[in-house]
Amino acid sequence: MDAHVTDTPEPPRFAGWAARPAGGPGRDGPGPPHRRHWRRLAAVALAGFVLAGGGIGWAVYAKLNGNIQTDSATERELRKWESERPPAGPPNAENVLLIGSDSRKGGNGKYGHSRGQRSDTTMLLHLAADRKSATAVSIPRDLMVEVPHCLRADGTETEPRPDQFNAAFAAGGPACAIRTAEKLTGIRIDHYLIIDFVGFTKMVDAVDGVEVCLPRPVHDPEAHLTLPAGRQTLHGEDALGYVRARKSLGNGSDTQRMERQQRFLAALVKKVQSNGVLLNPTRLYPVLDAATSSLTTDTALASLKGLYELVRSTRRIPTDRIQFMTVPRQEYHLDPNRDELRQPDAGRLFAQLHSDLPVAVRPPQNAGEEPVRTGNGSSDGRPDSPSAPSPSSGPTFPGTTAERGICE
Repeated sequence: MDAHVTDTPEPPRFAGWAARPAGGPGRDGPGPPHRRHWRRLAAVALAGFVLAGGGIGWAVYAKLNGNIQTDSATERELRKWESERPPAGPPNAENVLLIGSDSRKGGNGKYGHSRGQRSDTTMLLHLAADRKSATAVSIPRDLMVEVPHCLRADGTETEPRPDQFNAAFAAGGPACAIRTAEKLTGIRIDHYLIIDFVGFTKMVDAVDGVEVCLPRPVHDPEAHLTLPAGRQTLHGEDALGYVRARKSLGNGSDTQRMERQQRFLAALVKKVQSNGVLLNPTRLYPVLDAATSSLTTDTALASLKGLYELVRSTRRIPTDRIQFMTVPRQEYHLDPNRDELRQPDAGRLFAQLHSDLPVAVRPPQNAGEEPVRTGNGSSDGRPDSPSAPSPSSGPTFPGTTAERGICE
């Protein structure tokens, strides 16, 4: 992947920043020595105040901005296939592909060896145009999809073929993953974010850990995870082991692992919002440093200003409207170890998101439950419960929200 660090642009002038006068009337003259001395002290004091409590200073901005990696090759590759991409959705609605990479490059080498990089976790995040809701849809890595022509790192091209979803990222990086997701959903991807293992652990540590509840002790050598039963707060490495473990938690299926990842991310979002991190510069800095230090993204978001604007637009979304779910799927008809979309449920979900219409989630009644309900009855023939939404409110899918903690 052709990744490089972007040049550092001039920092945005947030409220409270002021440019120094260039000259002309009103400009400070040399003045007597004692006046110059006090002006220097005042300037130093003011700068210290701004850095400590009023905003992000130039040095801080430059560091955070320089953390972010951008992949210009992805943008060039997507332009080649513009005619095949879905049309844009309603104005101001945005769709972001979130990719958790299992790359072992750099600091990730301690997690073992792998051939290239694969998408360990992928979510399609839909931000409503009115910014009153956000819906994150997990795409299973074993979901069978149509992978289009994709450009490999060595310059050769793959042939279109049916394959597992995570094979797209392994073969052609984010451009291939984006085009595969668009072909699958009919939804245009506006941005993408890739975060690796190190970035995830830093994010969890930056918010002082996330609370989980375990019904029984866990010992999973493959996930490097040993935990006691009960309520506890997980930090970096243990949190990573918790969301990646398969054999020691639940029934060992990828279904339950995705549900666990969704609940963990929901708890992480809730903690960030409830602790006022986004409004407190002192607490915001370590979160931004963690988020940007292991992040690769498209050129539009590859600056602190771009990420700040994206986050700022979502900070007022109520936690009960930040939703997590898994795309409706079922056992693949040719291989029970693979998944395929379950229709018409998946089509309904994608149509709602593409049109920026409301999508609601409810807690699954059973582990691994997948059925979708509408106001006219459930897709599997069961009647809706009394609490089901009215027909006008659209489909309801099993899932969770940031309002529900893991321990609730």
